[in-house]
Formats: sequence, structure tokens, C-alpha cells
Amino acid sequence: MNERKTIAVIGAGNGGQTMAAHLSFMGHKVRLYDRSPHKAEQLNSRKSIVLKGALELEGSIAQASSDLEQVIEGAEIIMVTTTATAHRTIASQIAPFLKDGQIIVLNPGRTCGALEFRNTLHDAGVDRRVYVAEAQTLIYACRVIELGVVNVIGVKDKVLLAAYPASDTPYVIDRLKNIYPCFYSARNVLQTSFENVGAMFHPTVVLFNEAAIERGNDFYFYRDMTDGLARMIEEADRERLAVAEAYGLSPIPVFDWISYAYNGVEGDTLCERLHNNPAYYEILAPKTIECRQITEDIPTGIIPLAELGRAAGVPTPLFDSLIVMCSTLLNRNFYDEGRTLKRLGLDGLTKEEIIKKIN
Repeated sequence: MNERKTIAVIGAGNGGQTMAAHLSFMGHKVRLYDRSPHKAEQLNSRKSIVLKGALELEGSIAQASSDLEQVIEGAEIIMVTTTATAHRTIASQIAPFLKDGQIIVLNPGRTCGALEFRNTLHDAGVDRRVYVAEAQTLIYACRVIELGVVNVIGVKDKVLLAAYPASDTPYVIDRLKNIYPCFYSARNVLQTSFENVGAMFHPTVVLFNEAAIERGNDFYFYRDMTDGLARMIEEADRERLAVAEAYGLSPIPVFDWISYAYNGVEGDTLCERLHNNPAYYEILAPKTIECRQITEDIPTGIIPLAELGRAAGVPTPLFDSLIVMCSTLLNRNFYDEGRTLKRLGLDGLTKEEIIKKIN
């Protein structure tokens, strides 16, 4: 068995419960944080979390708590599984309790998550030697059936990971390789940020199915994909690829990513590959347009991609349109809460200066 580690999992949603159970089953001592004391108490009373589907196992967590200091005390690795919109808050709350040598991994970082997290720690006066990294996507496709029971739809075989600064990536990968061999080194957090393919799928599907969602019509998020909507996703993806190219990177197009992340998925078109991915079969559309596919992916995915495009002189008309339409649809200004260049500490920098800072 691998060396037993003490691991803190921050966030007891779909991904957090799955990760906590899986890590516990592997033999690690796992503490799970949730901001809700009631939810933490319920998880404590269960003593374990059951995973079904692609993973059939039961993991006994050491503790669930709404006390952040208690959860991260002595933890070698801190896995953050909250929504990306909570990263800034978690960084501020966790700052006073961090110790030298602790590794923080955002699962996932979405776009520029590690940069935002590190900048928030800096603003909070953290001077300890901690490591901040981000995964390109969440390892698990999963949905909570009920508290303490999760359906794992699929587990990704390859997930890119990078630390900020990039020089810390080899150390983080080395510390995680016996736990999650699926993690592969990325060049830097710009690469993991530009590999945020979820931001290509999620807002577009919700926006173009807005009427069906508001009427309460159930449908499968990916399995009911149409050719026209898949083409729209690929058009948005071309903007992502163009911005990334300006920064010297070549992320995987969404068409190829499906087969990269999930072995054996085939199809001549993106629509066919989404239909043919077993990990996506049972994923239903959200019940409301006020969903994380917009409230998370626009401010922490589309906005920073558009902002990085602006800094590099790359036009992103489809991204800009998505931001305006989703802001209008939900009657909120996503720029007020999003990862703008100013909020990331990159405002006023040239493309070359941004690349230098990231590296």
C-alpha cells in the first residue's frame, strides 16, 4: 500500500464526497470540510461515504467538519473541490491556518484559478512556503444520489496539472503520483487554464436550451446534443484555441479532448462523440438557468479567456456575446465577480509580461 497521507478535502459536494471516499478507501486519513455545520454533522453520523457506478467502494472518512482550521491541521495535501467561484473566499479563509510545505490543489482550477488563489493568499499576508496547483478538470464525473452516496459516472484517465509558479509543478506531481497517477505535468497554469473545455460546453448548452429548462422539460445534457449546437461549441472552441496560440500554447480541441480524457470514445463529429461517451449518458440538464454551468463557467472560464484574448490582441466576439447574453439572462453583471485581468493581478501587462509572470 502507498504511504498513508493526511489529506484535507475542501467542499462536500459531488466531487468532494467522491474524492474523500476514494482517498479514504486507498488508505489515507481524510478530513472533509463543508461550510454547513448540519451537513458536516450528517456526514459524521454516517461515518462513511459509498460510491456506486464506475467505482464500487465505501470510504471511511476520519472527520467531517465546518471548521477549516481543524480540517487542514496537519494535512500534507489540501484538495479544493468547491466551485471555482468560491476559490477567492476559500483562499482568504484558509490563509491564517496554512503551514510550510502544504500542497493546495484546485480540482479544477477552471481558468487562472491557481493565479487567483495565490494572489489572494499574497494579499492576505501569507508568507509560508506553500504550493498552489490546479487541475485542468475534475477527475470524476459524478452526481450525489443522497448525502453520503454518490454515483460515479466515469473516472478520467488523463488530467493535466500545473503549479503556480511553474517551477513548483515537478514537486507537486511527485507528491501526488502515488495517489493520482492520472495527473500529468502541464507547462504552466496558462496551459491548464486554456484546457478548460467545460467552459466551451456548459454555458452554450444551457443558453440554447433556456426555454426548455425554464419550462421544466427534462433532457440529457450531452446525449441530447444536436449537430447545430455542437457546431456552436466548436466555434467557441476556435476562440479558445486562438487565444492560447497567441500565448504559445496548443490546447487539445474539444473534438479530440473527449477521446483523450475518456479512452475508447469514437465518432466522426463532436456530436457523435458526446452521444457515444458512456460517462455522459446519464447526466441530466440542470433544473434552472441559475446553475453553475453559467454562474461558474462565465465568471471563471469565459471572462478570463476573453480578458487574456484582449491582452494579446485576439478578438473573441462569441465569448463576448456569451458574457452579455448570460448576464442579461440572469440579470447580473458577471464582470463584477469574474476573473478579470485586474483581479488576477495582470491588468496593464503585455502578453509577453503575462507569460513571464506565469513562468
